[in-house]
Amino acid sequence: MTATALPVGAERGSAGRALPLAPVLPDARWWLENVPCRTACPVHTDAGGYVTAIAQVRFADAYRIARRPNPFPSICGRVCAAPCETKCRRGAIDAPVAIRALKRFVASRFGVEAARETGGSLWREAIGAPAPDSGKRVAIVGGGPAGLACAHDLRLAGHAVTLFESSAALGGMMVHGIPPFRLPRELIAAEIAGVTELGVEVRLRTRVGVDVRMEALVDTFDAVFVAAGTGVGRRLSVEGRDLPGVTTAVAFLAGSAGEEAKVVGERVVVIGGGSVAFDAARTAARTAALTTDGARPNVAPGDVHGALQALLDVARTARAAGVREVTVVSIEGREELPAEPDEWRQAEREGVRMLHRRSVQAIVGDGRVQGVSLRPVVTVFAPDGRFAPVVDDSAPVERLDCDTVIFAVGQEADTSFLPAPLVRGSLAAVDATTLRTSNPKVWAGGDIAFGPRFLINAIADGRRAAAGISAFLASGAGAASGDGAALGDAWGEAATLRLATPWHRHWSDYDAAPRAALPVIAASDRTMGREVEGVLDEGAAVREAQRCLRCHANVTLRAERCILCGLCADVCPERCIALRAGDAGTVVLSLDEARCIRCGLCVERCPPQALTMVELVPMGTRELAHA
Repeated sequence: MTATALPVGAERGSAGRALPLAPVLPDARWWLENVPCRTACPVHTDAGGYVTAIAQVRFADAYRIARRPNPFPSICGRVCAAPCETKCRRGAIDAPVAIRALKRFVASRFGVEAARETGGSLWREAIGAPAPDSGKRVAIVGGGPAGLACAHDLRLAGHAVTLFESSAALGGMMVHGIPPFRLPRELIAAEIAGVTELGVEVRLRTRVGVDVRMEALVDTFDAVFVAAGTGVGRRLSVEGRDLPGVTTAVAFLAGSAGEEAKVVGERVVVIGGGSVAFDAARTAARTAALTTDGARPNVAPGDVHGALQALLDVARTARAAGVREVTVVSIEGREELPAEPDEWRQAEREGVRMLHRRSVQAIVGDGRVQGVSLRPVVTVFAPDGRFAPVVDDSAPVERLDCDTVIFAVGQEADTSFLPAPLVRGSLAAVDATTLRTSNPKVWAGGDIAFGPRFLINAIADGRRAAAGISAFLASGAGAASGDGAALGDAWGEAATLRLATPWHRHWSDYDAAPRAALPVIAASDRTMGREVEGVLDEGAAVREAQRCLRCHANVTLRAERCILCGLCADVCPERCIALRAGDAGTVVLSLDEARCIRCGLCVERCPPQALTMVELVPMGTRELAHA
């Protein structure tokens, strides 16, 4: 956001205002909206706060800041889609700050994974103990990230929570949809345990609509949150879609009873171009050696961890035999893929082939899949940006031989257990803002309400639903609203502003430092149970954190002090400060905040001290961050 030009002696208007020198300052809302990494995060994590703390070698403080709005910091430090990085202003200069990797760095020292090694963790300390018992009971349908995040916040608010999960384990798509080489199962279990140990009652292998009626939950509990997810994989409507040897990525990645492993042959085709497609392809490359003779791991039904560990053993054998060929067929071109570039680059390093701009015409086989028929795609998107592929029907059909086809073309929810008024199309019908359904006692969120989305969006929905349910259970009495100096966000978090005096960057070359590269293991060493990505070492983490432009701070003018000397413009390395003619003969001092690197040179150079640096400090972390 570019600040409104500021005439000397006048206030800023809609972009903020000239701030007085005071301990607590107004206009915090403008500052909140002007921190792109924070506003991009669905749970409003103060990324600038914990990154700054890492830059100042205050690692425990950094973990507390990262943990406070998110019950799964260790998980998100590995697999979050990192919308904060997409919006990071540093990306306009060279590359975004590696915010996700920095979260993993502090989680490795103070999160649940650290507890396994040292016996201690700041996970619980960061949020405190649950409030006294409220006497209210809430049912949660679905034990994935949305349901668990909701349970976490409701228990902290003092409400009794019963969580109903249809499978044998909690975690949802964190377990069934993300492979272990990206997200270790013991790590998921540890962060989930942190939630359930708050006092959540868990009922596994309990299907709402089969073992218990939805109407009974509504009658028995004071409120219900539906977060059942999208556990049904879609298939393209093409001939041969139901042949033996054809499956979906959802079923394949779950692989809980070994039945899906039976279909994995020596040549696998994955159809799709998103993250799930590449997870399936990379998993297939590790599960090899399961041919059509029916061999499969000997594991108990529902034992996801056991199945994946058994697959690891055969993967080692397959890698030595060199029998695996995995091809991803996408309708998009290489640069159009919805998956993050690093995902398909890692897949390529692991031997996965990619075939772009192809449309599947049919699945070919005689009693079992033998190949796929393809035609080239001329264009993928319409001029207005809509997804509207155009297939060259005049081109000859291309045959790609294979033993297994995995569809990774989307997922859908099972809403059969919901009463008809709570369903719209294939999803739960909710208010997009409040997540409330037409039944005043029922909320719904996560994928069942919005379709497949990122993990962090599901966590945000769970927290948002918990806030709404808590307000409802308290008869609508919400958190007290703040004044101009402190305001609440969706989670009741408040923020204030303070002068950053003195402001000085104690490290040099931060504006020229390249983005840190995450350590990864060699492709030859990659197996099902071994994480591909590693953790930044301390030196690399501190240097990366120092690259942050600290957008939570902004140069502010006391217009009555300005003498129009222009020294601030002269010293600015980015040439983002300028003096120019305004209306009615006035002189305007303007600042392009999108280009500002918060070096503070203008503040230090200003003779009358008309320029100051003011920073945003979330109330819960004001003694930890930005010191």
